[in-house]
Amino acid sequence: MDLPIPGVVWGRYPQRVEAGPPPRVFARRFWQNEERQFVPAVRVRLAHWQTLNAADHAAELHTLRARLARDGWVGEARADALGCVAEACAAALGRNPYDTQLRAADVLLADQFAEMATGEGKTLAAGLAAAVAALAGVPVHVMTANDYLAARDAALLAPLYERLGLRVGVVTGASTPDERRAAYACDITHVTAREVAFDYLRDSLAAVAPGDELAQRTLSLAEATAAPPLLRGLCMAVLDEADSLLIDEASVPLILSVAADDAQQRAACFQALGIARQLSAPGDFTLDSGQHIVWTNTGSARADGLCNTLGGAWHNRRHRHDLLTAALVALHALQRDRHYLVREGRVELLDAQTGRVGAGRVWSNGLQTLVELKEACKPSPDTTPRAQITFQRFFARYVRLCGMSGTLAECRGELARVCGRRVVVVPPRLPSRRVLSPEQLYADAVFRRRAIVQRVAELHAQGRPVLVGTDTVSESEALAALLAEAGIAHRVLNARHDRSEAEVIAQAGERGAVTVATQMAGRGTDIALGTGVAALGGLHVLCALDSLNRRLVRQLIGRCARQGDPGSAEVWRQLGSAASSVWRLGRKPDEHGRLREPAVWIEGWAAVRGRREERRAARQRRRLGEQDRTWQSRLNFSTPAA
Repeated sequence: MDLPIPGVVWGRYPQRVEAGPPPRVFARRFWQNEERQFVPAVRVRLAHWQTLNAADHAAELHTLRARLARDGWVGEARADALGCVAEACAAALGRNPYDTQLRAADVLLADQFAEMATGEGKTLAAGLAAAVAALAGVPVHVMTANDYLAARDAALLAPLYERLGLRVGVVTGASTPDERRAAYACDITHVTAREVAFDYLRDSLAAVAPGDELAQRTLSLAEATAAPPLLRGLCMAVLDEADSLLIDEASVPLILSVAADDAQQRAACFQALGIARQLSAPGDFTLDSGQHIVWTNTGSARADGLCNTLGGAWHNRRHRHDLLTAALVALHALQRDRHYLVREGRVELLDAQTGRVGAGRVWSNGLQTLVELKEACKPSPDTTPRAQITFQRFFARYVRLCGMSGTLAECRGELARVCGRRVVVVPPRLPSRRVLSPEQLYADAVFRRRAIVQRVAELHAQGRPVLVGTDTVSESEALAALLAEAGIAHRVLNARHDRSEAEVIAQAGERGAVTVATQMAGRGTDIALGTGVAALGGLHVLCALDSLNRRLVRQLIGRCARQGDPGSAEVWRQLGSAASSVWRLGRKPDEHGRLREPAVWIEGWAAVRGRREERRAARQRRRLGEQDRTWQSRLNFSTPAA
């Protein structure tokens, strides 16, 4: 087994050269016999490691590391290594891994994706797999959804790593280049996918593609004065919430840019915003379902007339069309507290999947400046792109790639096509006690908010903790205001209150707690039940997401009834822009704005819209991948930023 270890065989920067689509894989319905026998074999080795004294343990660990580095983690070596790591987990953390966690670690070490139900201990399973790979000498990147979770998981697993003689590092958005380089030099690095991807792009600007011998020799002449790379290559990645990284966030390209203070561009943006404010919908333009601007013939002619008095680049029809389209997007498609925040005089972008502030993110092609001018903020310098990649293309360059999530079943086909990896479903350790109520459908947000307040009041009177999930910051704050009017004590968790996230989550499972949150309370959030809460029925999740992404809904519902605890959930949707089509079918809401239809009809309506949106998003990701490859071919001879 040829392990991707920096050195003579793989070079100083191991990575996989992009070479066409991955091999096709097929799903398996049943585990094979050797897979069923694997966990008992690990338990046997675990018992053996527990019988060793300190000296014998150190000697056998040294022998095991040499064996793994030479032969890899196949067959009996994998069971022995996981038994050793499981013993270290029990000794250092006081936690004996469950059989399901050992099974998930086995799936990860086989370069596959594991679907584990929320609350089944994915963090520990990822740590077990990462420790085995690190014992073999392979640098491992364990990737989580945000900086908070990366730091939390590294601190949680540090005693395990230390007992095995492994070093752990953490990279966050606040890390300096020297701190990043030191963290990546560790055996295991906990980091967000966005940080490691941009660090790879920074390395790519100072290096050349593998296989270019002449360029490599030329580069070696300048190595004495050049800064060393941040990463040690793309050896192995363990992805937490793999579907979020490879599917949801794959629709946004990662662009490494440099600041370009262009006064003429700022002036052009100011002019474009003034002209765009004179245009109106639907006569001059419309917004389609994807929030894209669609010009009408009348609007195009009117825009040309308004630009006649302007000189310079405004005479270029393509330039003015693109700039005016961006201005219309800034005015009408991008909404404050939904797509971005305005905080301390700055425009901060919000991640569509997590609801968190995207630290360091800016829009390109003048869009950032247009939004800042719209919000009367000081314009930041425009940016010039220097390198670009998508998550799907980036992760394809890892020599070994695996991951896990609680919601992989819906996208297993795309994961097989893009990554060539099989999804293995790991059954829950205990039967689920979650009570899921039929979905409800309301005419609009106003009716739904009133109903939510009434429902929360009922549950609050029973002493049950309640988590209400919303899509946007503005919706969470509107709902919080209604709860305050009703005299219901509550906490809010959104991008404005991200500094108090740990405190809010720690109290969300206490008796009588009411928490209104955006999708920040979705992936990776573990809400522990307070004393006596289980006897009351556990945490109740009221999902008020309007997203058509079925996996996001499943993630939010998964915050309750974890690890065999009781809990309940219900999904309340609103018709919104789809209302007209429902009225045409002859279906009318009652006086409370609720559509009195069978749950089967409502769930079917949501499923059809969800599948339609998923197909549209998949097409968009394919187009983005093609555009990314075209972009890369144009940057083959790019130079590093000054």
